[in-house]
Amino acid sequence: MDVRNALLAAATGLALAGCMSDGGHYRDTSYSAPGYSSPGPGNYANCQDCGVVTGISSYTGERRTTGAGAVVGAVVGGALGNQVGGGNGKTAATVAGAVVGGIVGNNIEKNRDKTWHEISVRMNDGRTVVVTQDDLDGISEGSNVVLRDGKAYRN
Repeated sequence: MDVRNALLAAATGLALAGCMSDGGHYRDTSYSAPGYSSPGPGNYANCQDCGVVTGISSYTGERRTTGAGAVVGAVVGGALGNQVGGGNGKTAATVAGAVVGGIVGNNIEKNRDKTWHEISVRMNDGRTVVVTQDDLDGISEGSNVVLRDGKAYRN
């Protein structure tokens, strides 16, 4: 693999990793068909994806990884290792660089965010939905919220 191809592979991996989103996640604790629709102005009472926050639980700890950090780390480490030595030494350096890069990249991704919040929302139709997200953006218990793309937003 020449330097240009290695850099192209690394840039592609970084671009793809940038497209990944941890995003928000939600689970509907009453039934599995959310059936959300967007609220209209002044239509909060009839909004299917609107509700009131009934509780917030915050957690700190080790996060699960998507594998993107390991992949990007392995590509970059392999490209750097490929620049060392020649013959079998070059192959060994490439493999070692990929392994070490993958481990380092995975650890960086795992330690990037250690706090997340589970927000319980009593929806206008009586369901209870729990949304998991990294930030509260001013949301507190009693806040009126709207759920979009698996995340709660102040309404």
